[in-house]
Amino acid sequence: MTSIQMRLPMCLAATAIAVCGYQPSFADTSLATPTGVAILTVTGNISATNMGETAVFDLEMLQSYPAETFETTTIWTEGVQSYTGVPLSEFLESLGVESGTINASAINDYTIQIPVEDDSTDSAIIAYFNNGETMSVRDKGPLWIIYPFDSRRELRSEVIYSRSIWQLDRINITD
Repeated sequence: MTSIQMRLPMCLAATAIAVCGYQPSFADTSLATPTGVAILTVTGNISATNMGETAVFDLEMLQSYPAETFETTTIWTEGVQSYTGVPLSEFLESLGVESGTINASAINDYTIQIPVEDDSTDSAIIAYFNNGETMSVRDKGPLWIIYPFDSRRELRSEVIYSRSIWQLDRINITD
């Protein structure tokens, strides 16, 4: 087969795409639907959804993301604790979030704001395990945005501590 013969099918496909107006999607903007109890709802400026304009997650869906585990001390717990969860920056990226503000809310409606572009966002995880176990509401669960405080001095500040929201159940992304 000559190089012209090999390129002909590609040219025909490109012509069909141009004539028909087909625009291929390089990012899947639909998420799986939760089959378990929903524990996190994300709204606002997101491009990946599974229920209308909303992204709803159960624990299994969050656990399907690549996990990160770190050990750290906190001002709310005793001794070194291990946390496992979804890296916040990767989670946001999967939803198509590149900029804006994360408005994270807890079950009791306590809400914090985290600038998406803040360097600390790369360190945070949405933890679903503490010491290898799921977290009950009584134990700051089921989800906790937490930072590896012991890894960098700049993470041990009032601003970062205030962004460590436990009993997380909602996120709204705004401009």
